[in-house]
Amino acid sequence: MRGLGILIVLLLTGCQGDQQAQISDLSAEIPDKISHIWPIPAPLSQPDGLRPCCAFGYDLKAELLGVPVPFYHAENVIDADQLGAHVYNNSELSGITNLMGMSSENLGLLYTRRAGFIDIAHIRDTADNTLFLFSQIWPRLGEEWQLELGTELASRRIQFRAFTPPKSEQQRYILATFLAARLAYQMAVWHEIAQWYGYQSVFGFSEQVSAFSPEDLYSNMIGAKLSATLILSGRATSLDQYNLSMMAALPQVLHQLGAVNQTETRLQFDYVDGTWWDSKRYLPQKFLLLLRDYETGNARKPMMVPGENMPAASLALPTRFADVRLADIAELQMRPGKLMENLPVPKSYYTAKDFSRLAQYAERQDAKQLLQNKRN
Repeated sequence: MRGLGILIVLLLTGCQGDQQAQISDLSAEIPDKISHIWPIPAPLSQPDGLRPCCAFGYDLKAELLGVPVPFYHAENVIDADQLGAHVYNNSELSGITNLMGMSSENLGLLYTRRAGFIDIAHIRDTADNTLFLFSQIWPRLGEEWQLELGTELASRRIQFRAFTPPKSEQQRYILATFLAARLAYQMAVWHEIAQWYGYQSVFGFSEQVSAFSPEDLYSNMIGAKLSATLILSGRATSLDQYNLSMMAALPQVLHQLGAVNQTETRLQFDYVDGTWWDSKRYLPQKFLLLLRDYETGNARKPMMVPGENMPAASLALPTRFADVRLADIAELQMRPGKLMENLPVPKSYYTAKDFSRLAQYAERQDAKQLLQNKRN
């Protein structure tokens, strides 16, 4: 059985309470058992929203109704050793607190030698959603039920189907973890699609500039894998422990990926200015971002800056475990809502099977627009 990928070992060494235990770097196989069935928090409330992620680039300027906003610029660049704390569900008012320097979490972009650019907000969000979903799934694994997730253009829900879980409690625990990571990642993919098709978290402020950004979904997959690692190793038995574990583990992962300092990250942004992004444009202009990653699949390769000589760290999430195909037991569904914007209304609802088609349409339209912009 293939592992969660080559980045993170699913079982960490050391005792449950040792938050500084090192995360091993490479793993090709999923262990077929775990040492303990760890206690978990009671079913958690869904995170209120997403942390403010960063548009691609640095020292970005903004405009409002076509007029430049004076004295505003988004630095964006962060250091792997200055990430601050991690707080589950730190989305409410986090945009304001980050701007004012009051948040215990630090967000931003950094460059890594093995994974290109990384967005810290995307890692944190999908890690939190993985823990949230696991806390909901584990007590009801095998039952038929629905989990409502709120609206992002469409009305999101997860439909869980009845099935006979594995007899082994350890295998059931692993299965619930993998299912949570898979669904949390699919939620992130839908967010990218929704952004392109008109979703706005702040009314009147287009988010198309961030849709399918090169670093987004790779960062989300890191979050899913990292959260699954913490769950399976007994480092998420309470929210306090999970937050401490994330705070300790995230810098480790970034350094294993070859994180560089802020000066080097800016140099890498400069190197791709004019090909990946346009530093002369203002937020929220869509084509401040020139290069996008429209891949929506369950296995990811990072978009590497040309000339990078370090081997890329490919990641993947499992599609089955213990003879159970994950797609057969749970399905993320996006049903028609009142805020569909430019998203075509489906006959019934969208699922992950539709992601590639929706992303490919976006890719074709963006290519046409970029070509037209060059002609003009």
